Amino acid sequence: MAAAEELDIVIVGGGICGLATALGLHRKGIQSVVLERSDTLRATGAAITVFPNGWRALHQLGLDSTLLSTAIPWQRAVDISPEGVAHEIRLSEEDTRCLRRGDLVEALANALPLQTIRFGCQVVSVNVEKSSSCAVLQLHDGSLIKAKVLIGCDGLNSVIANYIGLKPTRFLSTCSVRGLTLYPNGHGYAPKSLRVRKDKHYVGRIPIDEKTVYWFVALEWIQKDAKMPKDPASIRQLALDRTAGFSKDIVEMIENSDLSSLSLTRLRYRAPWNLLSRSLRRETITVAGDAWHAMGPFLGQGGSVALEDAVVLARCLSKKICNANMNRSRMHLSTQMAKDALDEYLKERRRRVVLLSTLTYLTGLLTIEDLSLLLRLLCIIIFAVVFRDRLNHTRYDCGEL
Repeated sequence: MAAAEELDIVIVGGGICGLATALGLHRKGIQSVVLERSDTLRATGAAITVFPNGWRALHQLGLDSTLLSTAIPWQRAVDISPEGVAHEIRLSEEDTRCLRRGDLVEALANALPLQTIRFGCQVVSVNVEKSSSCAVLQLHDGSLIKAKVLIGCDGLNSVIANYIGLKPTRFLSTCSVRGLTLYPNGHGYAPKSLRVRKDKHYVGRIPIDEKTVYWFVALEWIQKDAKMPKDPASIRQLALDRTAGFSKDIVEMIENSDLSSLSLTRLRYRAPWNLLSRSLRRETITVAGDAWHAMGPFLGQGGSVALEDAVVLARCLSKKICNANMNRSRMHLSTQMAKDALDEYLKERRRRVVLLSTLTYLTGLLTIEDLSLLLRLLCIIIFAVVFRDRLNHTRYDCGEL
């Protein structure tokens, strides 16, 4: 068997959380390697809403000023019921913006040193070497990597989450089409989030800038949809078929969408009670982002919370890492130091993650599920007791890097 390449900190997954974690470590003078299975940066997903808590994390990563110029702010969210009744929520006066996912991913990647990201590296298995407690990763090409610290940021189908014992993600009864539409002469829409519900489908629209809007169509998942279309033209046609009764501006928005931006996914989540009761570290291996707390998009917090994870994780690791000798090419990172750092990270993040996952879960139940009167009443009571301030989660501060 070939000798394993030895590295200090390895991050699996080159999405938002993985790149942000690597950048946080880099800002603290700590080198890491990101293993990304794709051959290029993954910028799918069209756009991502970043609330004030996410912007605080981006500020710590040094990217807020760059990204603020790519999108306009909005402070209102309007829901229109099937009966045509509009319900408006006024957000915080702080920044809330909808970013192109590609802009965010590229900004994170461009701020990292060359060679940090290794493309075409798919992890197929993970083990722990007993003699050193180091993680040993086997890649799809048979090569081995030994890591003192391993961070799984590999999303919904996380190999790392599976290894440390997290239960698999669950499916929601909804799938979502997402896309971007460009209006060369300007769209003229107010800077607000709009969501319109009709029957069991709803459409959302958020302006990114004066000429571009992000939109999504949430569709009921039924068994015959098991073979959903994958090519962009068929995805757009599906969205059009399911929104035939919506207003003309919404139909035209979907008709004129950028085909290259379209995606169709079935929504998944991790049950909040699993996050509360499970150990999230195995030796010096842990998870962050969707690999830990995949949640439905009902609050638009998935990306912002992943950025928070990155800042806290980088801070906790940097506190424990010390260079025994500045002339050495490798930093001094003992197994116990790594375990302590990961435990500190998990302790700080667990309550935040469990509460937000619960809030998202309950919001999803009330939004898309046909609940009995008793269950609906129970959800409303929990909201009234535990989540009285519906916007409190957007004011969260993950602290300094």
